[in-house]
Amino acid sequence: MRPILQSPMKRARKKPSLPRLSRDAERLVALAQGLSASGSMLEDGYWENKLGAELARLLDLGTDVALDNALDYLYATLPGAYDVLIELAEAHAESIDLGEHQALLIAAPVLASSKYAIYSGSLRDDAADTLLAHLYGHVAASDTRMAIAPYLYSLDQLPRHFSETRELTHNLARRALGAAPVADKKRHLPETAPLLADTRYLLAVLVAKSGAPLFRWQEQPKAAPREAQNREQAFERWRAQALPTLQSLLTGCVIDVLIPDAYHVSCRESDRAIRPYGIRAALAFIESALNLDAQQVRAIVAPFGNEQPEEYRIGLARPHDADIVHGVVWPLYGREEGTEAQGAQDQITTLLRECHVGEVILLDQLFPLEYCEDCGAPMFADPSGDLVHAELPEEAEPPAAHLH
Repeated sequence: MRPILQSPMKRARKKPSLPRLSRDAERLVALAQGLSASGSMLEDGYWENKLGAELARLLDLGTDVALDNALDYLYATLPGAYDVLIELAEAHAESIDLGEHQALLIAAPVLASSKYAIYSGSLRDDAADTLLAHLYGHVAASDTRMAIAPYLYSLDQLPRHFSETRELTHNLARRALGAAPVADKKRHLPETAPLLADTRYLLAVLVAKSGAPLFRWQEQPKAAPREAQNREQAFERWRAQALPTLQSLLTGCVIDVLIPDAYHVSCRESDRAIRPYGIRAALAFIESALNLDAQQVRAIVAPFGNEQPEEYRIGLARPHDADIVHGVVWPLYGREEGTEAQGAQDQITTLLRECHVGEVILLDQLFPLEYCEDCGAPMFADPSGDLVHAELPEEAEPPAAHLH
């Protein structure tokens, strides 16, 4: 009935031991089942209103336990109801009904790769003002108000729970309307994992009158004083205007942007879009560290998962050498898992050949999701199918220093 959704940070819900459901969790399960089984738009509306009100109540209380338990239960027992519950949970985390106004949390993803540490943290005031002006000019509808979060977030620093996302949405919406933000729990932003390719997120909230357009591409020519445009035009203008400011924040990085959109959709799209950057950045890194040309690199591509492919791991090795010197993880999302995984393998193979990798070895067996017990790094398959740790040889050039 509804599309399968994946939250920004991929949820590990593989046959969990199901907890005893609380009354709140049982109610969520029952309402999600009702919505999943609905056969009409009017019945959909009934269940959505009931389930939405319950989700809003729980998220405003700041507790996600009942929701998490309900999702775990439905994932293991009723996938269709799981889909509708997580869809509405995302909607009520990223959007708020303020009576006369509606508010939506948006994310503007920035794809970055570098041999240096990729910056995350506070935005300079001038950069925040410039980016806000470009969002107003190319993304937001004419009569919207907006507030921007003064940070450039990494994935590790985004809200971890639906209630935290809703709290951020509420606070930014109040700021956009000129009201003092409600008291929020100050969240310590964790350190960012050092990756050669990663996404940074600019977060903002759009506020419009209820029923009015939020985005430029929703506006009709006669209803908007500014020139109407479609999504592609809005994206190209945002890209042209925002890149110079973002480049000044991400010194030493190769960057690109995606179109700003609703928070959860943007996070999913950036998860997919960053994957090719990871492969290109890894190849550039080992070419520099080992003084190799891409044609001298061999890539070993293998599916990893529990019962079906959940990700591909690409181990990179020197010619005629079984040792994996570096590796890249290519996660699968939504319908890419299971029978659709072959398409992802073809995409990886095509990309490696476009990068002029000398030898591509495809392993067909499904490997377990194993990680190093000491450091937690993923294990990669070598050409013979043994799982090994990716390690640079001693003669490799040391990684570049932090640029910022």
